[in-house]
Amino acid sequence: MTPEQIKQRTAIIVESMQFLPGGLLPILHRLQDQLGYVPEESVPVVAKALNLSRAEVHGVISFYHHFRRTPPGRRTLFVCRSEACQSVGGRALEQHAKERLGIDWHETTTDGSVTLEPIYCLGNCACAPAVMLDEQVVGRVTSGRLDALIDDLSATD
Repeated sequence: MTPEQIKQRTAIIVESMQFLPGGLLPILHRLQDQLGYVPEESVPVVAKALNLSRAEVHGVISFYHHFRRTPPGRRTLFVCRSEACQSVGGRALEQHAKERLGIDWHETTTDGSVTLEPIYCLGNCACAPAVMLDEQVVGRVTSGRLDALIDDLSATD
């Protein structure tokens, strides 16, 4: 998508939502839902429409870890960091995921296949530790099971 196409898409989203009370967050969510991230080219369009400074819009984007500033990988692996998951090996699973993928939180593998994101409760506490691959929640994940999930990704790409 070219910068001009991003601006046009942003303008369409902003036009439909700019009069919502507290419209900034819904607009940013819609941008991320449709584009996969909040592109830099979108910031001035959003700021102008909402009569905000670019710094104010950047401030909101950077405050919430949910918003991405770069395109995500083809698949997103969320690792649950809630207390329930951490109490049954979640921290070791987090570390294993980082080492296996060779990336840290909010980063994408060099081949663009996987983005690693923390999440703070998948609502799957009875089956902790849990991960979510795109929109599929997987419980009772061990390092071996995580490796199998990642291997399956490589096979389907």
